[in-house]
This record gives sequence, structure tokens and C-alpha cells, in this order.
Amino acid sequence: MKTKFSILCISLLTSGLVCACGNLPYYKQAVDGHVDLMSKRKPVDEILADESSDAELTRQLEVAKQIRDFATSDLALPDNGSYRSYVDLGRDSVSWAVFATLEFSLKPKLWCFPFAGCVPYRGYFSKNDAQEFADSLSDQGYDVHVGGTTAYSTLGWFDDPLLNTMMLRGETGMAGIIFHELAHQAVYIEDDTAFNEAFAVAVQEEGVRRWLQKHRSEALLQAYERALARKQEFIALVKRTRERLQEIYASNRSEEELRTEKRETINAMRAQHQRLKDTWGGSSGYDWWFDGPINNAKLAAVSVYRDLVPDFKRLLQACGGRFTRFYLAVEQIGALDPETRLETLRSAARCNRVIMSHSDVGRNERNHVQNLQQVREKTAKQTDATMRVAYTSKVDNE
Repeated sequence: MKTKFSILCISLLTSGLVCACGNLPYYKQAVDGHVDLMSKRKPVDEILADESSDAELTRQLEVAKQIRDFATSDLALPDNGSYRSYVDLGRDSVSWAVFATLEFSLKPKLWCFPFAGCVPYRGYFSKNDAQEFADSLSDQGYDVHVGGTTAYSTLGWFDDPLLNTMMLRGETGMAGIIFHELAHQAVYIEDDTAFNEAFAVAVQEEGVRRWLQKHRSEALLQAYERALARKQEFIALVKRTRERLQEIYASNRSEEELRTEKRETINAMRAQHQRLKDTWGGSSGYDWWFDGPINNAKLAAVSVYRDLVPDFKRLLQACGGRFTRFYLAVEQIGALDPETRLETLRSAARCNRVIMSHSDVGRNERNHVQNLQQVREKTAKQTDATMRVAYTSKVDNE
């Protein structure tokens, strides 16, 4: 089973600003990789109309087309050209993400980019390039983690295609990725990866539930709910481990003692996972995560995307399950300063108090998607050839 990373975002500038940043090789590989991918797009309708198309691919794309339409009709996600074309990359990952932390810290290292702000990773279209960069950080004493990703989103700047990698986790996995990436097009807050990713996960999980409820059997819905329950237990285990490690790192132990405690805490987590598997009927859904090396960077990669998910789900419920109201509320919260933003999200109990007076809600719901697109088009002209790329995780597709 492949690792799943929560969503990663990097800003790639194709203008003169690239040279000013002093990272030309990095930006070049990102731009080249993206341009190569986009040049291979083929319209889904064209593939479906071609009688020589592979039968299994045709079946998958027919389902993908239905999911894409559902995303707009039932989840109020942007109606545009994204996920209406297809690319077969001929590999299992579209890109690779590098996370890093200090040896005795769970705070991820940040990389900052013009316009997109600062994010806790760097993304590469070449696995070798990602590993080479990770090795350079490891040589400096960092804990590092490299993982393949199934998809990325340009946040509406381009019409992102469906990828063969998005289909590796079956129908619910593909649906989740489409909903997740389109959620980033609906709302994206600069410099707040944890906020953006948790929001997208909340849309993803509720979106898949509604897709299964409307178009699939009760048995498939129940299977999905069980998978979500296992995921929650996995996330809780990782969170408890992080909290224990934070206590250890905050102590006055020597470096040797810290390394010993760190190793023992991670080993204890592995043992707890084995006990969890017994309650899961032996499910091996997370073996891939525990079988590989575990360090601070790997733990941080999980926390970045999951910690705020319950808060967003509670807000969606407070908005009556109506996605247009939910997106407006999230936008309003996202406009606050970071400290107030987090406090407001965690304490929000009523949707209307967040977005504005009740009388204005209907009007703003109707204008939400249209206004969002107009703002993006205006900003695109002002910022030249700015491109934002968000790498999606695979943990959420267990």
C-alpha cells in the first residue's frame, strides 16, 4: 500500500522572480514536470468515444465523469475544466514530497515561496531528486521523510487532469481525491497548510459518504465508514505518540537519553498498532506506514493534515450540511489573523454567526462560486505566470 500524504502546496514562478529566489534548478524541474504532464492531457469524452480505448479505462473514466459532475451538483464545488481530461503517467506516483524536522522536534521545516507563502515540504517530479534533497537534509542532522503522491492541484489556475495514479485506490479513493483537490479550488488560505488540508479532508470524507449514499449500496457505505473508523484510530495513535514525544523533547534529558526515549516511544507505537489490528480483524491497511522507518518528519506529515478535521466537520454540521454556507463560513474564518482563525474555528457553534447576518446568506451562497472565479481571474492577470501546486496525500484513501 502506498503512503498517503496530506496535501502539499508550492509556488512555482515562471517569470523573472524565479532567478531572484536563487532556486532555479528546483523551480525548473517543477515547471518542466508540470508542463510535460499538462501537454499529455486528453479529453475524457474523446477517450470514451474512441472504440479502441481500453475497456477497464473506459469504465473508470465513465465513473470519474459521474463523480466530477456530482462534485458540482451535490457538493457545490467549482464547475470548470479540472478532472475532465486524462493522463497516464506510466508510474505509481505523480510526484514526491520531502518533509523534514529537527532530531528532537515535531515542528516541520518550512519552505517559503512568493505568493503561495510558506509550506512544510518540498515537492519533486523526480523520485531521485526528492531523495537526493532529503539525503542532503539528513546529512545536516534533520529527520526526513519522502513519500510518493497520487495527485496535485493547481488551485484552479489550470484545468488539472485525472491521472492514472488517482485510480489506484479504487472508486472511493478516486472520488475522495477529486473532491479534495476541488475543495482547494473553492477555498485556499495562504500560509496555512494545516487549515487548508483539514478543510479539504472534511469535504473529501463527507463528499464520499454522500456519493455512496446516492449512487452505491449500503454495504459499500458501511465498508467506507469502517475504513474511516480505522483511520481515526490510526490518527489517534499517531497523535498520542506525538504528544508523548513532545513531553520528552521538552525535558532536560541528555541527547543520548532523548534518542533512547524517542526510539522506545516509536517502538511502543508499533506495538500498539499490532494490538489495533486485532480489533480490526487483522486488517493490514496501515502496515505500509509502520513497516517503513518512523521519525519526527513522518509523524509531522500526518499531523499537518488531520488535526483540524473534526473542527471542520462540526462546522459543516452547524451549517446544516449545506456546502455553500460551509464554504462561506470557512472563507470568513480564513480571513482572520492566524491565532483568531484557529480559535474561531474551534469554537464555532453556529454557521450564521460566522458568515454574516442570516438575511445575507442566500444572496452570498448564490454568488459564492462566481465571485471566487472572478477574483482568481483578476489575480492571475496581476501575478503574471504564478502557479500553485498542491500535492495530495494517500493516507486518506485507505
